[in-house]
Amino acid sequence: MVPSLNHPGSNVTGATFFTATLGAKRLGLLRELVPGAEVIALLANPDKSVGQVQINDVTEAARALGQKLLVLDGGSDDKIQAAFAALAPQHVSALLVGADPFFDTRRDRLVALASQHRIPAIYQFREYAVAGGLMSYGTSITEMYRLVGVYVGRILKGEKPADLPVVQVTTFELVINLKTAKALGITIPQTLQVAADEVIE
Repeated sequence: MVPSLNHPGSNVTGATFFTATLGAKRLGLLRELVPGAEVIALLANPDKSVGQVQINDVTEAARALGQKLLVLDGGSDDKIQAAFAALAPQHVSALLVGADPFFDTRRDRLVALASQHRIPAIYQFREYAVAGGLMSYGTSITEMYRLVGVYVGRILKGEKPADLPVVQVTTFELVINLKTAKALGITIPQTLQVAADEVIE
């Protein structure tokens, strides 16, 4: 949408989540949670460019770690259902749910499916963990909206969007839901609990 984050150069500016580029970090957190995982799955939407970026990034990270990765298509409700049904036959030990607005609109369904299939999963926003997801790592939606609000104020006071660099959110949150861990029969390593910004009990 803009030629440069520092110099948008048009009538568009805003803030970026960076969430699509955090797949490798989420993969590392899953491996710490389930160190003996033979197969970790990535649920992504390959029909969108952001989904392809995540697939490439996580696949490369998995290759570097020697981790077997299974990419599952989550591009529709039926495909999401089929993806979860494939977890057990494919011997998947943990699931990384990709960053996609389509998934955000199905947050409760994704969390319920992970619970139903008893699969440890990591998501992009704390709202997933609050809804009962096991773990999330990503930027703060609250911080994003605060930054956007500041920009709206500046523009209303006369500043030009073209002169306002795209803001990059720098607040990252690791949230762990211990209730969900207990329900899944998972012990959260102490290192992860100490590193967490929030632990839901």
